[in-house]
Amino acid sequence: MSIALAKLLQLASPALPVGAYTYSQGLEWAVEAGTVKDEAGALRWIGDQLEWNLGRYEAPLLMRLMEAWKVGAHDTAIELDAEYLATRESAELRAETLQMGYSMKRLLHELGDFPQPLLDAIAVPPAPTFAYVWTCAAAAWQIPLQDALTAWLWSWAENQTMAALKAVPLGQAAGQRILQEIGRRIPAVVDRALALAEQEYSNFAPGFAIACCNHETQYTRLFRS
Repeated sequence: MSIALAKLLQLASPALPVGAYTYSQGLEWAVEAGTVKDEAGALRWIGDQLEWNLGRYEAPLLMRLMEAWKVGAHDTAIELDAEYLATRESAELRAETLQMGYSMKRLLHELGDFPQPLLDAIAVPPAPTFAYVWTCAAAAWQIPLQDALTAWLWSWAENQTMAALKAVPLGQAAGQRILQEIGRRIPAVVDRALALAEQEYSNFAPGFAIACCNHETQYTRLFRS
């Protein structure tokens, strides 16, 4: 097994200590509102997010971040980091990526073998996003671009599915069926992201933004977003 594959699995692992499991990204409010109330609804919510939000904006932006890291274009990476942060529609989404970015940066310091020049680079923004630090690690560990995007989307889908299992709630078999179907869709989403022109980027998902904003005032909740 190549070291790049081992590092990729480490980055995609739910054991990565960045707190991803504490966020639902509006899914908990969608359950509260009755938009998501069963397995089919959870699959539709997660699938739509994959298609219309992550696949058309987040994944292409991650591609550009990784390309910037690979050629040492740190100024470009900082600009993309700011652009990504500006697209976080709610206070909770903004806090989520900053908290996870902080935790990821701290982890890379604590691993003890991450290149010092890159540790210096991820320290430049006072509060880097998770995407900024994660792509730095993926590029430093020489993970192929297509594999990195696949891992990012899979990790996100797994966290969303785990949130659905707790919030709806759903059984473990239902969660695996959701992941099985989302897993079938991810390769096409990645291929499209790699080919998408910058002027075609779009994260227009008003229902998602509304859910995230409403979650901030939800009376009872399990998740931080």
